[in-house]
Amino acid sequence: MFNSIKDRFENIFSALRSKGKLTEEDISLALREVRRALLEADVNYKVVKDIVEGIRVRVTGQEVLESITPAQLIYTIVYEELIKIMGEKPEPLKFSPKPPTVYIMVGLQGSGKTTTAVKIAKRLSKAHKPLVVACDLKRPAAVEQLRVLAEQAGVAFFGPKEGETNPVKVAVQSKKYAEDHLCDLIILDTAGRLQLDDELMQELESMKESMPPTEVLLVVDSMTGQETVNVATVFNERLGLTGVVLTKLDGDARGGPSLAIRASTGVAIKLAGSGEKTEDLEVFDARRIAQRIIGMGDIQGLLEKVQSATDESDLSRIADNLKKNRFTMEDMLTQLQQIQKLGPLNKIFDMLPIPGASKALKNADIDPKRMKQTEAIILSMTIQERRNPDIIKGSRRKRIADGSGTSVQMVNQILAQFNQMKTMMKSFGRMSGKKGGFKMPPGMGGFGGRNPFFK
Repeated sequence: MFNSIKDRFENIFSALRSKGKLTEEDISLALREVRRALLEADVNYKVVKDIVEGIRVRVTGQEVLESITPAQLIYTIVYEELIKIMGEKPEPLKFSPKPPTVYIMVGLQGSGKTTTAVKIAKRLSKAHKPLVVACDLKRPAAVEQLRVLAEQAGVAFFGPKEGETNPVKVAVQSKKYAEDHLCDLIILDTAGRLQLDDELMQELESMKESMPPTEVLLVVDSMTGQETVNVATVFNERLGLTGVVLTKLDGDARGGPSLAIRASTGVAIKLAGSGEKTEDLEVFDARRIAQRIIGMGDIQGLLEKVQSATDESDLSRIADNLKKNRFTMEDMLTQLQQIQKLGPLNKIFDMLPIPGASKALKNADIDPKRMKQTEAIILSMTIQERRNPDIIKGSRRKRIADGSGTSVQMVNQILAQFNQMKTMMKSFGRMSGKKGGFKMPPGMGGFGGRNPFFK
């Protein structure tokens, strides 16, 4: 997401970097491009008007004009105005002082309510004992879908009794179940519709009255476009929303909803889903989103991804091997698997604070299949071969190639890459052994030398 708008902003800033002084014409041109970039990103036109006017007022102040270069001026002001529109700081989910806390998930059909309910439960399960409740009795298989997802995530589930058709009764019954099973958080997954209708709203109003919630969370598909603002407005007027959860931020949507919802409704965006896994849910931070939009990257997000992908026991084993000047194919396999956990490489490079990094990657021929092939090659080796690759000669290489569905030539390439990494790791080991020496970033050793995952 945000690739289109980010490219637009990079072009704006690039054109201004060569300017020694900012003229009225430069300001008008930059503002016109900012307006165009936001409108093409499906940002509501009223919100675009407010953003552009806020930038215009600030950028024409003489005190500011004389203090920094034109590119820095536009860069800084656009960044700060985007933050102002989306929210100054993250707003966490709230909890009732008297358990159980109740969250009601609302939204249109297909927005991702069911998956998001389980994601929230999974995220909060470290400090709470959540219960997800199937209150969507309209959509076929909705109850079963929630049950399966809850089982996969390891969270408690409550569904309707056979023949039950009243979702409000299911919600009320879940409270007794939660008390009996010591669940302190109830997450109600409600039914959606293809469009807003009065029947849906009345059902949700009855549920809210019967089960007073701490949070009423609207789940919004980021790919919906400008209609998102209308949907959020209606739900807020009828139910009094406390927060919004954006889904599919990893898709190809242009990002407009995240810039427009809060400005249009006053309701904070609290969470954002960035993938299909139950772990792919993060607190919505306007600063980090704004940084990514204007090409500053997202180092904090990248570090969080690295930490989530890193297994401490594996790191300890690799560190111990480095101290002994030993690096094996098993270590290489571990690093490869950690890199794959981070997600697609182009998404990772988007998070680096390198202007034009994502654009440059479009010209790089990244082949994700190479990672899987490399993993298959290493897994086709015996434990003895992984720990001592020097014994892998002609006949062994043929067997490994056949077992991994690759070629002897590729096996040779991976062994050559391993030897390069082995030499590099030994030098890291010697440096890290010295006082104040270099410390290798976890999981990043596989980027040394020629990367085998680029064609």
